Amino acid sequence: MATTKTNNHATPFLSDIKTLRERARKNLAKGAVTDNYGGDVKKSIDLLQGALATEIVCVLRYTMHAVAASGIDSDAVKQEFQEHADEEREHMMQIAERINQLGGKPNMDPRGLESRSASEYGASELNLVEMIKENLVAERIAIEHYRELVRYFADNDPTTRNMLVHILAVEEEHANDMHDLLVSREGKPFLAN
Repeated sequence: MATTKTNNHATPFLSDIKTLRERARKNLAKGAVTDNYGGDVKKSIDLLQGALATEIVCVLRYTMHAVAASGIDSDAVKQEFQEHADEEREHMMQIAERINQLGGKPNMDPRGLESRSASEYGASELNLVEMIKENLVAERIAIEHYRELVRYFADNDPTTRNMLVHILAVEEEHANDMHDLLVSREGKPFLAN
């Protein structure tokens, strides 16, 4: 077995191949969750269920806004809302797949969806600027939520952490898009130079 020095004491780096093979044959019912999974599987699934609910709500809100947006110059904004809805759906599927890999069943039940979500669905009777603001708020909530999740998963579950880091980057892009749309509609930058 190879060792590596970490903070002045040797820790196992890699198991010998015989040990890896023996471990792989045990607990086949656990699928991708092996003995060296560093996190609490149940808690990981529960946290991801909340992220899944958040993405579902975002898909629904962006889709509703893509359909309901109106006005003389709404076509570009509608297109942006639809693009974001599609990307949020991709996030939803990634998170659902990860829940499945960890041995859970993704909860897509509409009952209680908003209470499980960090984001809100919002109002349907909004003008274009209000829709943009509502989506910017939702993206800011998602950004903070994903940063917390990235910190939680850390090295205990690098696969989930990496997935969440990618989703976080897209959510930051969405927030920037909503900010830019808001600036173009209201004519003033909100970010300090």
